[in-house]
Amino acid sequence: MDLEPLPEIILALAEQRSLGAVLKTIIEAVARQPEVALARLWLRDSDSACPVCSPGDGSVLPALHLRASAGAPLAGGKDWGRSDGSFHRIPIAPSNLKISHIAATGESLLIQNLAEDRRWVRRPEWVAAEGLVSFAGHALVFRGEVLGVLAVFRRTPADGDCFTWLRTMATAAAIAIANARAFEENERLRRELEQERDYLREEVEEAGAFGEILGRSPALQRVLHQVQLVAATGANVLVLGESGTGKELIARAIHNRSPRAHKALVKVNCGSIPRELFESEFFGHVRGSFTGAVRDRLGRFQLADGGTLFLDEVGEIPLELQSKLLRVLQEGEFERVGDEATRRVNVRVVAATNRDLKKEIAEGRFRLDLYYRLGVFPIEVPPLRERREDIPELVGHFVRQAALRFHVAEPAVPRRELERAQGYDWPGNVRELQNVVERAIIVSHRGKLVLDLPGGKGLTVPIQAAVVPGGQVIPEAVWREKEKANVLAALRQAGYRISGKGGAAELLGVNPATLTSRIKVLGINPREARQSGL
Repeated sequence: MDLEPLPEIILALAEQRSLGAVLKTIIEAVARQPEVALARLWLRDSDSACPVCSPGDGSVLPALHLRASAGAPLAGGKDWGRSDGSFHRIPIAPSNLKISHIAATGESLLIQNLAEDRRWVRRPEWVAAEGLVSFAGHALVFRGEVLGVLAVFRRTPADGDCFTWLRTMATAAAIAIANARAFEENERLRRELEQERDYLREEVEEAGAFGEILGRSPALQRVLHQVQLVAATGANVLVLGESGTGKELIARAIHNRSPRAHKALVKVNCGSIPRELFESEFFGHVRGSFTGAVRDRLGRFQLADGGTLFLDEVGEIPLELQSKLLRVLQEGEFERVGDEATRRVNVRVVAATNRDLKKEIAEGRFRLDLYYRLGVFPIEVPPLRERREDIPELVGHFVRQAALRFHVAEPAVPRRELERAQGYDWPGNVRELQNVVERAIIVSHRGKLVLDLPGGKGLTVPIQAAVVPGGQVIPEAVWREKEKANVLAALRQAGYRISGKGGAAELLGVNPATLTSRIKVLGINPREARQSGL
């Protein structure tokens, strides 16, 4: 019987894109040739890339892994289509192992009579039982690199035509394997780029939350001067401030004024990540590393390589992960979940928190060394009550922004409403101001804007002290404690419900969103308060 023409097989290989399909096409084509008893193909790879080996098995050096096998055994109960077994993993080194020698030297090997060979045949009883006569093996070489070994056992002597056919087949197989790997790598990179594209689109949509940094108050100008000083350096920055003050805008300003501006600013909201997914979110994972990991995923550090990583609510990072974060900040190295390969990144970190990190350190919830690594250059963003002169400009900006988004005419802002806004304490800061303006746009009548502030008349309590009847002055700290006690009393009376009929917001005469912001500023945790009976 004649050997099958190679052009048809090569054409079939060219139509395949996945490595699995290429290997199947190769081994089936070789195994169906006349007098071929067993055809096998080993690929040079690491243990972690092998679907049979477990990561960490054997040496960390590359080895040959049996990836395709087909044949017709004489002895019953054998399955020559399996790729596991005693000859699945073969080290690459000159030795008395046929396959190992071929891979190490790149030389072809032909044994015409296995029964008489004393050098290469390790299991003569198996050779005799299966009636094997000859062996031929060729290295799979692509651009000077050995990719693996293709070998056959025959039940008749391998003549010159057979040996030449197999060598040509090995050359075509090496090209097809290299192309398949290139296609799979391109597909992997395409998926990674799609993930990065989707993430950046999300970031662009969120980037307009506060528009731009507005205001000319001395407090804000001091912050912008600090941004200008640190932006050109590579120092990590810790942005401190109450919730809603615009800490993310400061992070964006640092990034946009830095040499990294042409790269991505990647955001991680540490407060919204489930504890068990923190490591995957930061460093990524490989397919199969845990339940639900159906494909490889890039972590935020890898997405931010060359750019800036913004860690929002950094105080929420679990203590057990903080050491791994510290290692990346110090050495620029990490491993993806389920992967042995160490990756290097060049990332600048801007972290933000509304927590008192020094208190967290004292209570054992935050590492001191991580605090110093993050806080090379701390910037404190002032609350809105300390930059009241910026409120009219912010109101005007949010009015224009909301009118465009809601497709309504831009209402006029009476001076009285601006004065009310400047007199209010704004516990939710700029975020609360934006929400109040947007609500006012929705309910505005006759082209005039009326701000829905607590009590309906605005708050007139100065920032440093409050005046009560009789001329007695209450210090700000004492006033805050009284306000906190009052809010807790309202929560308790309302069964710890904030909104709805009979809720704490209704009892206090404030908007539920305003009360929610004030609860955060006062450091009240309704769940803990309910449990402790406060």
